[in-house]
Amino acid sequence: MLGEYLPILLFLIVSTGIAVVLLTVGWLLGPKNPESEKLSPYECGFEAFEDARMKFDVRYYLIAILFIVFDLEIAFLFPWAVVFQEIGATAIWAMAIFLGILTIGFAYEWKKGALEWE
Repeated sequence: MLGEYLPILLFLIVSTGIAVVLLTVGWLLGPKNPESEKLSPYECGFEAFEDARMKFDVRYYLIAILFIVFDLEIAFLFPWAVVFQEIGATAIWAMAIFLGILTIGFAYEWKKGALEWE
C-alpha cells in the first residue's frame, strides 16, 4: 500500500530539491548592491507622509469584504457546473435560489451606496 504513495513522495523530494537549488543559485549569482532607495520603505510608489498608525476609512474594509464575499460565492458555481448533468432539477432550483439571494444582496449594497468611492 505504501508503494502507491511513492510517486507522490518522489515528486515532493524532486520539487523541494529544485526549489532549494534555484533559490541557492539566485542568492549566489544575484547582484548584491543595496542602495538607500532600494532599502527605503514605500507605499504605493511614494514616500510615507503620515503616521503608520493612521486610521483607514471604513469603506476600504467594506469594499474588500464585499469583494471577498462575492468572489467566494461565485466560486461555489464551479463545482456545481462540473456535476450539472448528474444533479437534477432540485439542485438547479437550489442554485437559482442561491443566485437570487446573491443578486438581491448585491442590489441592496449598490442601492445603499456601499460600492461608491468618493
